[in-house]
Amino acid sequence: MPGATLDKIPDSEPLMSEKKNWGSTVLGWFVVKEGGEEPLAAVGPEGLPPEGETPVPEPPPVTFVKEPPKAVGGAVDFDGVLDAAGVDAAERDLFAKAQALLGSLPPGTDPAVRKQIVEASLKAFGVPVDKIIEAGVESIQALEGYLRKTAADTAGTAREVQTIVAGYEQKIADARALLDRKLQEQSAVQTSCNSRKLEVQKVLEFFGQEAVARVVQSSPKLIEPVPASERKG
Repeated sequence: MPGATLDKIPDSEPLMSEKKNWGSTVLGWFVVKEGGEEPLAAVGPEGLPPEGETPVPEPPPVTFVKEPPKAVGGAVDFDGVLDAAGVDAAERDLFAKAQALLGSLPPGTDPAVRKQIVEASLKAFGVPVDKIIEAGVESIQALEGYLRKTAADTAGTAREVQTIVAGYEQKIADARALLDRKLQEQSAVQTSCNSRKLEVQKVLEFFGQEAVARVVQSSPKLIEPVPASERKG
């Protein structure tokens, strides 16, 4: 390969050491562990970094030049996000070429050899390494900005939903309180009316059942009770 001389391979130890220290030298970039689930910089009690960890300063938030696309169903339109963040498409293309070149190397290739091959190839094709690095870091910043924006949007939606739910919960609580109050009132009315009926019944019992029955049958204002055996249902 033009420009590549593999007869003297640099010691891989510095490169491995550099990889081990990557998390502590990100200089405020947003870097995640393999798998993308947890940030490299852990957080200890009270929001402070664990003992022995140097806090990594956060860069200022990314300003999008236009509204980034929504992640419908969780699917991210990465090109749309990077476009919205103003990451140059030509520089992204250069980064993609370097990424493809790195991915084409045989698995298990010594890290120092991989680095030398990639750098030599890029140099041979006139691809500036600094532009590739710049595009990579800019992409990470854009994606972190997108994460923050979507997280803020989700938090806003959560607050709105919580407000709506709280409103319905209050209405439900008010409705239940109203029902409980009506049931208590009805119970009090029933107890009070039954007590008064017993008082009236004592007076009627004094005159006798036959006299009461005669008056009920003859009075146009009174309703003669229907025997239980004749009641429908």
